[in-house]
Amino acid sequence: MIRRVLVVCIGNICRSPMAEGLFGKVMPEVQIGSAGLSAMVGHGADPIAVQIMAGVGVDISAHRARMLTDAIARDADIILVMDDLQKQQISMQYPYTRGKVFGLSEATKQDIPDPYRQPPEVFHTVFSLIEKGVNEWAKRINSIN
Repeated sequence: MIRRVLVVCIGNICRSPMAEGLFGKVMPEVQIGSAGLSAMVGHGADPIAVQIMAGVGVDISAHRARMLTDAIARDADIILVMDDLQKQQISMQYPYTRGKVFGLSEATKQDIPDPYRQPPEVFHTVFSLIEKGVNEWAKRINSIN
């Protein structure tokens, strides 16, 4: 049973907060969290991400970035990342996570690029990829829960 989902990216201010917010909307019964491999600890979500999410009825304005730690990784039932490099890094740093780290866009075998310091159009493209990944994973998780 999957009760705790963790979404990871690099800085924990763009992609993972958007994914966390979307998961919270579509799976309110599951505990959702996010973290970064090189988190901008304490920083809020990128203003463009906040704006995009507000447009779909999700408020991530209170988000504060946090670093992925051993305790956070251990607590998650499943860890969803943005690309294969992140998957490898987590599996190497936290070997016990092997078998519970997957790509958010694994179904489409696609990486989700980092929109940090990019124009709004890039954020919108990234949001679309995240939304597809979240919806796909929500179906998968619901089918086994």
